[in-house]
Amino acid sequence: MSPNALIPSHRKPRRPSASSRALRAGVTGGFLTLAVTGATVPANAAEKPVAETQEMPTITTALATSAAKSADTAEQVAFNYERQALQDSAFSKAAKAAEKHKAEAVKKAKAEAKKKAEEARKAKEAAQARASRSSERSTLSAPSSSTATGSTATLVSFLKAQLGKAYVLGSSGPSSYDCSGLTQAAFSQIGIDLPRVSQDQSTQGTQVGLDNLQVGDILYWGSAGSAYHVGVYVGDGNFIGAQNSSTGIVERPLNYDMPTGAVRVL
Repeated sequence: MSPNALIPSHRKPRRPSASSRALRAGVTGGFLTLAVTGATVPANAAEKPVAETQEMPTITTALATSAAKSADTAEQVAFNYERQALQDSAFSKAAKAAEKHKAEAVKKAKAEAKKKAEEARKAKEAAQARASRSSERSTLSAPSSSTATGSTATLVSFLKAQLGKAYVLGSSGPSSYDCSGLTQAAFSQIGIDLPRVSQDQSTQGTQVGLDNLQVGDILYWGSAGSAYHVGVYVGDGNFIGAQNSSTGIVERPLNYDMPTGAVRVL
């Protein structure tokens, strides 16, 4: 034994270092500070802080996952809003374009209808003008009351063939005629039987005015029923008749010897 073994030491007791105090404070508080090195830590004191401090990463991960999901949801909502806005804008533009196209189509249709109506009007007017000109040409070229057609042509042809023959009172042809004998013979050519004398011939058929004569009308001088002379209107303001013994059968204008009246038997 050393002679100094029983001599009391005059050293002051070693005070715990700051690291040891911090370690003990950390164990007492329920967590372990791993930054402290070189300190002796009881096993039962180190286990508890490790178990307790492992919960923090779990909570942090859940919060981070929740925050990430919230961010994704917000981003998706924002995307949906943006997409809907784009769709609404596209629909609005399409609707406006369709409305504009419709308005243009209606305007074009009205213009076409107006154009067709104008063309139809012009075509109608042109057709009416052509019809009017055609009617005028037909009026000029068609037989008037002064031109013989059909049976009247046969009648006029017979009368003209007798021009120059003698007038003989009471004669009925064929080489000579008196006035009523000539008209009776002429109308017999077309199947019409007339009375023999002028008085009776002046009451046949229908009385007509001298301003409305037609080819084949029988002209008479004197009054109807007591006429003393007859002839036949052959058109162009002329008549043919057996006038008298000095002239024989002749063609004369109406104003040569204006008749009193006329009858129509055709």
